[in-house]
Amino acid sequence: MPMILLDRASYEQQETELLAPYAMKSALSKGRKYPEPLHSYRPIFQRDRDRIVHSRAFRRLEYKTQVFVNHEGDHYRTRLTHTLEVAMIGRSIARTLRLNEDLAEAMAFIHDIGHPPFGHSGEQALNALMEHHGGFEHNLQALRLVEKLEKKYPEFDGLNLSWEVREGILKKNIDYNKPGDHQYEPEKAPLLEVQVVDVADEIAYNSHDLDDGLRSGLLAIEDLQQVDIWAEVEQQIRKQYPALDGRLLGYYVVRGIIDMQVRDVLNQTQANLQAYGINSVNDVQKTFVPLVSLSPIVAEKHKQLKRFLYTGLYTHHQVEIMNQKGLRIITELFNLFIDNPRLLEPYAYVRLEDYPLHRVVCDYIAGMTDRYAFNEYAKLCSLTEKNYF
Repeated sequence: MPMILLDRASYEQQETELLAPYAMKSALSKGRKYPEPLHSYRPIFQRDRDRIVHSRAFRRLEYKTQVFVNHEGDHYRTRLTHTLEVAMIGRSIARTLRLNEDLAEAMAFIHDIGHPPFGHSGEQALNALMEHHGGFEHNLQALRLVEKLEKKYPEFDGLNLSWEVREGILKKNIDYNKPGDHQYEPEKAPLLEVQVVDVADEIAYNSHDLDDGLRSGLLAIEDLQQVDIWAEVEQQIRKQYPALDGRLLGYYVVRGIIDMQVRDVLNQTQANLQAYGINSVNDVQKTFVPLVSLSPIVAEKHKQLKRFLYTGLYTHHQVEIMNQKGLRIITELFNLFIDNPRLLEPYAYVRLEDYPLHRVVCDYIAGMTDRYAFNEYAKLCSLTEKNYF
């Protein structure tokens, strides 16, 4: 019996038959900025996902800070491992809601590629340095990367991703009541697949920052028992495994917190879709409220956890030490390159033919990994040259 290959048209037909009416279908995409032939067996959002994974910006996530700088330990999350975890959670939610998993996965893989080195402190530093030159924001930087800075094709700059993925980059963290002013139909709300990734991101980084905080010793289980969502799940785990304690208990509680929130998102989203009468993609785009969301009760527990992490982990003096180092490194490198553009790598220097100096320097630093930034600082700003990694 001859093997029957599953080609692109078959995939698209499956989407029509299996996905929910409010899911984005590959065949209905607005396509790419620069026309390309359709692939024989991959729908458009699968190709987007693959292009993102093969980009230089995606690979650099391996050495970009989540909370702990890469050299502080081999088992802490990086931007890359965080991204993979967001993709897993997002894909599970999308599949259960009968949404387009390929689009959700593409959005998960791309959601953090615009982040500079040293996490949120790096973003704050670049935004301050660019205050009079257009500012810096990681979602806008992600769009700039995929539209202009990645060089993979002879016919055009960027990755030439689909309209829906590029639109989703801008709308991932959108204020649902104030859509803003940009070229990607600001009068329309984000697709459900985009909203899924926004929620998956929140679930992933809160839960996994707990795990890293425990591993580092900066957080203690005794302190976490003050947090409602932790205490509730820990009680359930102890009933099932009375002898469990220490590191393994922490792991099981974190896993339980993720599962609780994902289940809650699924139930609340189903209720939201019914309450707002969502029966099509058009209905989704006309509804400026978060349709993919936690329930009010679990959302409040989630906020309490975020407050705990802010005071107990993100502003801990050991984390703050590295934050301040990152701020200093980015600030000094930025000013050095502004005063001496010839110090830029040749591939960055040639961008001065097309873009202003401050934006070129900003792009260059935003693309650095933590490791590269440390080593550039040691080479250019230190009296004694050495590599940190």
